[in-house]
Amino acid sequence: MWRQAAAERPGTGEDVVLDKFLKSPIFKDKKTWDAVGNASVMGLHLVSGVLVGLFIGYWLDVWLGTKPWLLLLFLLFGIAAGFRNIYLEAKKFQEENTTTNHDDQG
Repeated sequence: MWRQAAAERPGTGEDVVLDKFLKSPIFKDKKTWDAVGNASVMGLHLVSGVLVGLFIGYWLDVWLGTKPWLLLLFLLFGIAAGFRNIYLEAKKFQEENTTTNHDDQG
């Protein structure tokens, strides 16, 4: 019902709010979105490493009947792999940022 009322009044409603939001200065700043993307990638690296470790450990425990030891072992491997991937991504982003800053200055 409220959607219908908002649609009848020009200049109000979800479309106007969305347009104002998308035209805000934050969407024009590419560096902000690059940082958001980099943070997302780093979070996904950590979560995916842990989930893969859990899956492999669980599957091996079921197959070999060694519950819960392989699950715990591969969980630790997954955590270590996730943090290693985060470290490598952070290093890569830092190197890219350093070369970008040198290009801007020189």
